[in-house]
Amino acid sequence: MMRLDGKVAIVTGAASGMGKAIAILYAKEGSNVVASDINFEGAKATVEEIKAAGGTALAVKTDVSSEEDVNALVDKAVEIYGTVDILVNNAGIMDGMEPIGEISTERYDRVFAINTKSVMFACRKVMPIFLAKGKGVIVNNVSAAGVQGARGGAAYTGSKHAVIGLTKNTAFMYAQKGIRANAIATGAVATNIGTTMTNMSKLGAERQALGMPLNPRIGQPIDIAKVALFLASEESNFVNGAVIAADAGWSAY
Repeated sequence: MMRLDGKVAIVTGAASGMGKAIAILYAKEGSNVVASDINFEGAKATVEEIKAAGGTALAVKTDVSSEEDVNALVDKAVEIYGTVDILVNNAGIMDGMEPIGEISTERYDRVFAINTKSVMFACRKVMPIFLAKGKGVIVNNVSAAGVQGARGGAAYTGSKHAVIGLTKNTAFMYAQKGIRANAIATGAVATNIGTTMTNMSKLGAERQALGMPLNPRIGQPIDIAKVALFLASEESNFVNGAVIAADAGWSAY
């Protein structure tokens, strides 16, 4: 039997990179996938790839910083597939490596809206569904910036640290309700998130770059998807409130 046979999974940021790899792998393991992204054409391409391989998937255009859009995403999943079993909060953007003295309020608010507030929106929306059925799984992509101080600028680092707090609080609060929440602290992975970096801070980029020679290697999206599969499956039923480093040992130094 496939590890996610018959499950319904929402994956945000599924048009490319880690989100796309997670969506495709989940579908291969039997999940009905709701591929969410603001890049609707990219999300549809992910769905077409899933369907071509014999899987089941639906594309939904979502601005995860919008409470209305996130609510509509979950409602659509329930409308089409009847429920939600797994929520993967993967969508995110970078800042420009700005330290606190350089960050603008506008950039800070945007990074937190997409990286952090969206996680709250989605988790809050699925919680009544999970509580009613007595089970549910949340997987949050927190990046190495969630546990380290210089994998991004002040906004990105703060946003990912906050998601770890949300993950652990959710895990503890609902641990006796059959609900699990875990996070993946991803290292350097070959994705297009760098395209969201504009107006780079010279100081921030120089300081951040000091740790790059310590990185053992660049990961591929499938490397993270395999961890996300483990966390979504029953194989991890005793794992709750954990932050799993998937970075080839970068953070072990």
